[in-house]
Amino acid sequence: MKYLSEYRNLEATKGYLDLIAKKVTRTWKIMEVCGGQTHGLVRNGILELLPQQVQMIHGPGCPVCVTPLSLIDKAIELLEKGVIVCSFGDMIRVPGSKKSLLEAKADGGDLRVLYSPLDAVKIAKNNPEKEVVFFAVGFETTAPANALSVLHAQKEGLTNYSILVSHVLVPPAMEAILDDKFCNIDAFLGAGHVCAIMGNEEYHPLAKKYSIPIIITGFEPLDLVQGIYMAVCQLEAGNHKVENQYARVVKEEGNIAAKKVIHQVFDVANREWRGIGEIPNSGYKLRKEFVAFDAETKFNIEKIKVPESSICIAGEILRGIKKPKECPAFGKTCNPSNPLGAPMVSSEGACAAYFHFSTNDI
Repeated sequence: MKYLSEYRNLEATKGYLDLIAKKVTRTWKIMEVCGGQTHGLVRNGILELLPQQVQMIHGPGCPVCVTPLSLIDKAIELLEKGVIVCSFGDMIRVPGSKKSLLEAKADGGDLRVLYSPLDAVKIAKNNPEKEVVFFAVGFETTAPANALSVLHAQKEGLTNYSILVSHVLVPPAMEAILDDKFCNIDAFLGAGHVCAIMGNEEYHPLAKKYSIPIIITGFEPLDLVQGIYMAVCQLEAGNHKVENQYARVVKEEGNIAAKKVIHQVFDVANREWRGIGEIPNSGYKLRKEFVAFDAETKFNIEKIKVPESSICIAGEILRGIKKPKECPAFGKTCNPSNPLGAPMVSSEGACAAYFHFSTNDI
């Protein structure tokens, strides 16, 4: 099957749900890593259709959700300094410690919502008298475009362009979850978009070290239920290896050209995750030769640190310890119009998925 519509085929999806029901003999907890997978499961009612023995746990794979408060406050600080700040749209309503980027824009900040960091380079070129910063948020998926923006700015000789780096990496987060004393995950659905860039190579050591199945999947209903079935088959047989359900997009070696540009511009570094804390070697930072494009250094905002909200349980949700509806604030003091945390705002956030699509307490 090659076309998107075929992966939304109702009968084929039902067929895999029946296979799962026939195969499963005990309770298994499977974490889908990516927020896009979470939305696919909730929006399509798959959680309600799975056998009770198959329990889906929502993971940390929402890049907006794991961006710490301090990074948002740094972006707001730049706006208040008169810098043109460019961002993807799903970041602008995420609350910082005092306000969101959208509220900072209402206070007079020059915030631009873009689809590509290369557009931010054009803005810098067209406004040489202004400083322009792109809020570089994302997993490995968005890193190539952000790296290219730095290379383009360097080629154009632009000294008024920089990026506020908030890139995080999936495999270290999975390892941190597995090392958590509260972890009870039996298998993972790996993030298909990330693996389209990075390939599957980094996941084999994880599967071996923790004796855990990892199934790389897409995001359509058939992708998800087929991936769950593959995970259940491994669990029931006592196997633990990496399998690629999303073979129409993901190759073992990934996108070699994209990985080359990432490694040309970025080094691996420790990163703070919202509600989780610092995870070693779980993100990117600009290499020394590109420090002129590092907004934190350029504008001396590295030291901005703020505590996480004491009300929002985003960290427990992102680690799979709790579900959104277990939060006392869910749908009450926390909703899409008045979010307490990023998972209620982002298009990939678990709380937003439950608020918009879930009709029960699963």
